Amino acid sequence: MATMKRIKKEIIEMQKAPPENCSAGPINDNDLFKWRATIMGPEGTPYHGGIFNLKINLPEDYPFKAPHISFTTKIYHCNVNSNGSICLDILKDNWSPALTISKALLSICSLMNDPNPNDPLVADIANLFVKDRARHDANARAYTMEHG
Repeated sequence: MATMKRIKKEIIEMQKAPPENCSAGPINDNDLFKWRATIMGPEGTPYHGGIFNLKINLPEDYPFKAPHISFTTKIYHCNVNSNGSICLDILKDNWSPALTISKALLSICSLMNDPNPNDPLVADIANLFVKDRARHDANARAYTMEHG
């Protein structure tokens, strides 16, 4: 099955050359479609010092359909809602089989570095980000210290 071959290839890639500040892999060897991932809060962001856990569910027709990735650690971010859902184009309509879980995690790190207030899941946080960046960053730092 091509899907299993691709997943196994990505597991090896993740072990050999994990993306910076990230790790991921199957929760157990019996189900390669359910993964756990960790992202270290990127330096220079209010998330620095936090450790963020995510869950990854791969669809049966992966890589032709995007993985479902969500935060299990609470995060104060305009593109992540209280359920951990992430608003990121490559996890929805702009997914391509050329992308990998590793590249998706790098994109999530990039989103932590550079939130997109123009496409928010949490409008209040996006508004604060635009209107009072210092207060937004202080809130995000406090939230990270409490939850991350």
